[in-house]
Amino acid sequence: MNDSSTTAPPWWQRPLTELLTAYPLLKMQLADFGIEPPPDGSVTLAAYMAQLPSDHFEHVGIGPEQLLHHIDRLLHPPVRHSPLKVECLTVIGGRNKTGEPENCELTLHPGSITSIVGPTGSGKSRLLADIEWMAQGDTPTGRRILINGAAPDPELRFALEHKLVAQLSQNMNFVMDLAAGDFIRMHAESRQIDSETIVDDIILQANRLAGESFSATTPVTALSGGQSRALMIADTAFLSASPVVLIDEVENAGIDRKKALQLLVRQEKIVLMATHDPILALMAEQRLIIRNGGIASILATSQEERDHLAELEAIDARVQQLRNQLRRGERVIPVQ
Repeated sequence: MNDSSTTAPPWWQRPLTELLTAYPLLKMQLADFGIEPPPDGSVTLAAYMAQLPSDHFEHVGIGPEQLLHHIDRLLHPPVRHSPLKVECLTVIGGRNKTGEPENCELTLHPGSITSIVGPTGSGKSRLLADIEWMAQGDTPTGRRILINGAAPDPELRFALEHKLVAQLSQNMNFVMDLAAGDFIRMHAESRQIDSETIVDDIILQANRLAGESFSATTPVTALSGGQSRALMIADTAFLSASPVVLIDEVENAGIDRKKALQLLVRQEKIVLMATHDPILALMAEQRLIIRNGGIASILATSQEERDHLAELEAIDARVQQLRNQLRRGERVIPVQ
């Protein structure tokens, strides 16, 4: 691993407290892999990782040596190159939990929405994980993910600077107590984007998605679940260079789901979402049916279903209206 200093010890031999002070983004990167810094900040990162159980790294899909390599690239980034332009993403089927082949190949393009449906525990999250890690037959499902018709460069699978995939999970937990505007500004500056022109836009868009408004001075740790998800969706749409966005159960986020998807599509993202919500499922061009850990079938949304979607949206709008009346302490008046 790289270390440009000839006098100071290598970064992996420096105390974690010192590392986190020198590299504020490091804590966020570690959290992405489920690693919380220990109370004893004098321990080195390499020593602390060596104490973690082996199944921790199996769960996050990366080994300790690989993770140290990626952190090294974060702390000592290579010369910046233009990100890969993704024209399409292809999912090549593997096998389900009993080893039966999926016998499917699906190609997705920018600006498309694909829903993933199936019972709880059927394997929806496993499919999202395969896409996130650009699986090459090296996961339990044996699936392969192609970018522009070919296997991605190995460096792109775990690149920190130009990640191809952004994932919005069910839980949004911030690890730094920053104001929302400062959080966005730090992200923008890390991507060499003029932060002053983008902070207000992202806060505005997030407030269009959230049920309750917040300002740029609101601490991110004080945001509700819906506000946090709204902020991250707007941030992903405007700042993330990742062309592929994976969403896990956005219906539970307390946001305007339709506006959220429209925002991502306008930014030419390839969107895949695991959902139990019939409105979200029918908003997609197609839905992947997951059973027993495998893709059982692919259904294109029919015109009849789109017509039915309008009825469902009208019902949903009425439910939202009632919800807002209850929030305001008003009496609920039945529709005549």
